[in-house]
Amino acid sequence: MLTILICVWVGRWCYQHSTWRQSRLWLLAGSFWLAGCGQLPKTTLSLPSIPLNRQTKLANPINVNTQDSEFLWNQIVDTVEDYFRIKSEQRPTRDDTQWFEGRLETHPEVGATYFEPWRKDALEGYQRWQSTLQTIRRTATIRVIPIDEGFTVAVEVIKELEDVDRSQYSSEGSAIARHDGTIVRTDAGLLSQPITLGWIRQENDTDLEQRLLREILGRVSNVRPPRQPLFSH
Repeated sequence: MLTILICVWVGRWCYQHSTWRQSRLWLLAGSFWLAGCGQLPKTTLSLPSIPLNRQTKLANPINVNTQDSEFLWNQIVDTVEDYFRIKSEQRPTRDDTQWFEGRLETHPEVGATYFEPWRKDALEGYQRWQSTLQTIRRTATIRVIPIDEGFTVAVEVIKELEDVDRSQYSSEGSAIARHDGTIVRTDAGLLSQPITLGWIRQENDTDLEQRLLREILGRVSNVRPPRQPLFSH
């Protein structure tokens, strides 16, 4: 229904601002674009014995039965890069006596809206609607802790709400006199945009945490053998 309404609106706008032949071209291009957005490829990774549905939740942290720390870390980095920009990496390392846990942190990412279907950091439904109507940012932290059977992977996605001094389209100005004893510094002119005062911590985005865990576990579990050369020497 939303796709049909957008197509109708685009067609009416093009009809009013251009010739009918150009309008048909614009409408056709818009229809192909909307249809293509609905067919964006999604991950095809699956877990061997765990059904991929929202009712089945993985443990967080989750145990990964592998002894290859480099392979596991590369799969984690490859997964996280589809959602965030990585800020720092500390791979799990081992000295002569013990292991040291790995840690990956990302830059804060302003949440994807419904007008950005190619982005994956906000899942469909409530999370994406909230990011569309509010300014939400997410930051991911991945911990890889060595254990006897392999490694424990813990995923935390922190969600924060932008705190501003006033609404964007509010009627009040930025130079209103105050009578509470607070020092008021007068600027040269009024500010046209609200000022970000900080970010308010919200609940963790458990939906995105689950998706990251599923993709990491799917990458580690579904390992394909290397391709054989067509011609052997």
